[in-house]
Amino acid sequence: MTENTSVVLARRPQGKPQPEDFQLSQSVLPTSLKPGQLLLKNHFISLDAGFRNWMDEGSGDAVLPAMAIDAPVMGLVLGQVEQTEHKQYTVGDWIMARLAWQQYSITDASDFLIKVPVDDGYPPNYFLGVLGDTGLSAYFGMLDIGKPSDGETVLVSAAGGAVGSIAGQIATLKGARAVGIAGGAAKCARLVAELGYAACIDHHGDVAAQLAEHCPEGVDVYFDNVGGPLLETVLDHIALGARIALCGAVATYGDPQPGPSNLFQLTTREARMEGFFAHTQVERYPAARAELAGWLEQGKIVAPEYRLHGIEQVGPAFCDLFAGRNFGKTVVEL
Repeated sequence: MTENTSVVLARRPQGKPQPEDFQLSQSVLPTSLKPGQLLLKNHFISLDAGFRNWMDEGSGDAVLPAMAIDAPVMGLVLGQVEQTEHKQYTVGDWIMARLAWQQYSITDASDFLIKVPVDDGYPPNYFLGVLGDTGLSAYFGMLDIGKPSDGETVLVSAAGGAVGSIAGQIATLKGARAVGIAGGAAKCARLVAELGYAACIDHHGDVAAQLAEHCPEGVDVYFDNVGGPLLETVLDHIALGARIALCGAVATYGDPQPGPSNLFQLTTREARMEGFFAHTQVERYPAARAELAGWLEQGKIVAPEYRLHGIEQVGPAFCDLFAGRNFGKTVVEL
């Protein structure tokens, strides 16, 4: 018999999640699979702030149902097929999947599963970060909606996070001037020194004053990972013809904040604001991933990572996202 450790939702978070909201639970795996099932041994768990949306009572939507108390927490995992009764998967395949925070997962493949080409020579964890959903979110949002060009000013909120850290680099690569928004002087300094941001705004200070200083001609592209009051502040500083890509809204996850009251700025500035999901564009993953990989090989972008070890660190790592302790993609290696 094989024991399986899961991270379960012990209680519903109130505002920002706390380590006590999560507990470890033990179970035993079945001795055999049913037809159409496969068994994954998970090597990495991805920590993504957006999954906070589904931890509240009465939450849930077509993407993911509300999480139940004392049930394994849902998220993104990267694992390898150990057993299979499914025709499309073989032992040894590496899979990125929307499954539970567990050491092992059994699935009938009706969930969000994507084979990842780890034989291309990249570390497996890259397929949760720069070559996975987060890097692809930065790629699609920045290039499809933002469309930065030479000399434009591109503003990225949560610039030190998994998506923001890649989005800003893509903007710079395309000839734009990238300005980040992050929390604290230390993180801002790292964004400039390590990721090539031209400047960084500390959201603990006077954001409007800093926007006027660092974006004097206005913001041409805003890649928004935060929403709430910060989006409202930025809207007062957008340039004519600005493009706003709505990727996330961490300000509203579990602790609703008022939305923008100044949306008429989109009209007066003839601007466009559009939301998107990377996982609805799976057919474009190979081409996008190939371009991201090329930029990595050429040294045009880097892939910062905040990594912890052991399944007991999964809950604390998730909390670290909301406390701003991460820089780059947050993963736990099992």
